[in-house]
Amino acid sequence: MYSNNRSSRLARLGLATAIATAALGTTTLPAQAAPTFVLNFLNTTSAPEQAAFTQAAAVWSSVLADNVTVNLTVGTAALGTSILAQAGSTQVEYSYSNTRAALVADATSSNDAIATANLQPGPNLRLLINGTVNNPNGAGSFTPYLDTTGANTSQVNMTRANAKALGLGSSGLLGTSLANGCTTLACDGYIAFNSTNFSWDLDPSNGITAGLFDFVGIAVHEIGHALGFISGVDILDTNSPGIRFYADDEFTYVTPLDFYRCSAASAAQSALDWTAGTNTGTRLFSLNGCGSSLASFATGQIRGDGNQASHWKDNQSLGIMDPTTAPGEQLTITSLDLTAFDVIGWNLTSTPSVSAPTVATPAPASALVFAFGLAGLGFTRRRTLA
Repeated sequence: MYSNNRSSRLARLGLATAIATAALGTTTLPAQAAPTFVLNFLNTTSAPEQAAFTQAAAVWSSVLADNVTVNLTVGTAALGTSILAQAGSTQVEYSYSNTRAALVADATSSNDAIATANLQPGPNLRLLINGTVNNPNGAGSFTPYLDTTGANTSQVNMTRANAKALGLGSSGLLGTSLANGCTTLACDGYIAFNSTNFSWDLDPSNGITAGLFDFVGIAVHEIGHALGFISGVDILDTNSPGIRFYADDEFTYVTPLDFYRCSAASAAQSALDWTAGTNTGTRLFSLNGCGSSLASFATGQIRGDGNQASHWKDNQSLGIMDPTTAPGEQLTITSLDLTAFDVIGWNLTSTPSVSAPTVATPAPASALVFAFGLAGLGFTRRRTLA
């Protein structure tokens, strides 16, 4: 999960502030031509758990090539009984024009070239939206409509770590929202693992023991959210069902990942699909405006398929950013995961590899269309990753 606000008007999504505690210590991974992770550990975190978090951060350092520093507060805490772990990210807001220009300037790969060539020209986005108080189909209706003038169409939110990778700084910055659980402005994200309801395997080098959950793999997943694998559709999905219906000019939560979120319905109107629920069918991950797709996204925890939109579609074994996992399952980064991080602004190493979890070498975009779709484990054996 992640939190964000705009002028404190929207409800925060994130960790309960009660679980923020003093840090036990700090681990800094060596600086290199890759992200440097500064990990500040909560005092509930054991030495073996600290080592596992450090290993998870090293996974990302091995596959990403942006020389930036990411500051994370991590540890264990009491969470909901069905939640393995949660992540909150400090987020920043820029205009779509500035974000688009940064993505174009940062393009280094063939996938970047495809993605940036197909970005909407701006300065306003075209997107399908629903669940708003000013929906022309009726206040709060989940029938989608085309929005081209709301704040959501001209402004973009992203995690601060993602902004660092894009080289976006204070110039053009429209606002900052500190993650729940973070206690200083330097904090880029907060990650907490369930300390009471699950048993963990802290060493994935020899596989994951039956009945235990993959601590390192799940930490890789949660760090992935802090790095930018988020969707503002989760805010729409969570706020609209009755907490309060917001007008489309109050939502400013489109993220870089949402630039590649589409459906047949949105493609027919040359728009992004920023709807919550199932009215527009499958939500596709596409680099070329839905001309072709690489995979599917989840559609919403409340109005959609039961999983947050900031994840891949479940039970298709798509990658580390799947929404659920099972005991005994070892989580792995796939070329699909890496493609997503590539096109939101991160650069990939030329030969990504790591011992655990295993990292697949990125495939060309044309091959990715056929690379994913293996059956996942049964839903009843899986637990939610937030």
